[in-house]
Amino acid sequence: MTTSTAQSSAAPTRPDAVTFAEALRFWLKLGFVSFGGPAGQIAIMHTELVERRRWISEKRFLHALNYCMLLPGPEAQQLATYIGWLMHRTWGGIVAGGLFVLPSLFILMGLSWVYVRFGDVPVVAGGFYGLKPAVTALVLHAAHRIGTRALRSEWLSVIAGVSFVAIFAFDVPFPGIVVGAAVIGWLGSKRWPAVFAIGGGHGAAKHGYGPALIDDDTPTPPHARFSRAHLVRIVLVGLALWAAALAGLAAVYGLESTLATMGWFFTKAALVTFGGAYAVLPYVYQGAVETHQWLDGPQMIDGLALGETTPGPLIMVVAFVGFVGGWFQQAAGSELLLLGAVLGATVATFFTFLPSFVFIFAGGPLVEATHGDLRFTAPLSAITAAVVGVIVNLALFFAWHTFWPQGFRGSFDWAAAGIAIAAGAALFRFKVNVLLLLGASAVAGLAVTFAT
Repeated sequence: MTTSTAQSSAAPTRPDAVTFAEALRFWLKLGFVSFGGPAGQIAIMHTELVERRRWISEKRFLHALNYCMLLPGPEAQQLATYIGWLMHRTWGGIVAGGLFVLPSLFILMGLSWVYVRFGDVPVVAGGFYGLKPAVTALVLHAAHRIGTRALRSEWLSVIAGVSFVAIFAFDVPFPGIVVGAAVIGWLGSKRWPAVFAIGGGHGAAKHGYGPALIDDDTPTPPHARFSRAHLVRIVLVGLALWAAALAGLAAVYGLESTLATMGWFFTKAALVTFGGAYAVLPYVYQGAVETHQWLDGPQMIDGLALGETTPGPLIMVVAFVGFVGGWFQQAAGSELLLLGAVLGATVATFFTFLPSFVFIFAGGPLVEATHGDLRFTAPLSAITAAVVGVIVNLALFFAWHTFWPQGFRGSFDWAAAGIAIAAGAALFRFKVNVLLLLGASAVAGLAVTFAT
């Protein structure tokens, strides 16, 4: 065998075309393992889609991610929708985005039913005790992984550091951080274009992953090419679905009913969720607790704990709000409490995620037309760097509320810190599977709870 033949046989080949059924199985699996919030979910998708399966290249993956980070709504779910749409048209996007949410919705409805029926269950509380420090370690690990890919220069590292200080020390709103980073990227691209370029050449090959099915130089498929007619059609269909759902709720339950009010409220919440779940929590808290009184403050905190420890986007806490609100407000009548709760969770989820699908299907063709344009990619590279700093702040937020549950004036929770350190070692050193990690952490939490 000649040297050239040996090299050719050793070189990875482009993956075979992925069937819709194969993609569906992957998106279903992802819906059940997408723990860790947006950072963890994006890291899981990068590992599976870029590194292992090579369905999409590093450069195309980051370009899509940057667009999703600009949008209101859950960026990880939108990224799954985008890649599914790029591979298998509209139904591919619907399946990818829908399966990213549905497992979480069903799991949350089950846990919420336990919550409203049985209250403070020791076994559940013990499991949550172990899961919280594990999630803290998972988010920090994901921030490290994304940072090592996105912070390719000192300038981008500085942007990440400044964004962290801005949100941690000065409580700068996330949209302000996004706008500031975009302006820096746009101005910097004119003076130092190499600093803000995404990758260079064949990004996947440079990282040693091999050629991807959708590679840097793969032409945009016909269905992903921009046309004004397509844009108008998607917007009109989205508006029609929204209006039909809201009108149906008003017709069946009344315009001022709990369910119709939830539909309108969560529509507004979906349009201000820049920065993910924690950026919009004050708005949801104010509306759901103070204005509409669907639940009280402690219940809202319990719902956030459930959202943190189930797969899917963290913004799925809205399903808990809808379920509890539908139950206690007797949305379907006093004899049908469970139906009212299920409808409440479904309404909250539908109106929260509908805009995300519209944004991807309408804006995706524009994004595909710009994946080689530095004028578009430079601001998004800067935004990605800024988001690394925001994710680190999120990890510290988790750590603070996990290790000092009564605040800094209270006692330090050494057991929770021990679980977090062990989880961090398992992730950084031993690359432990996420589900195995969370299962072991929940068992550890139960052991600590019943030992004290």
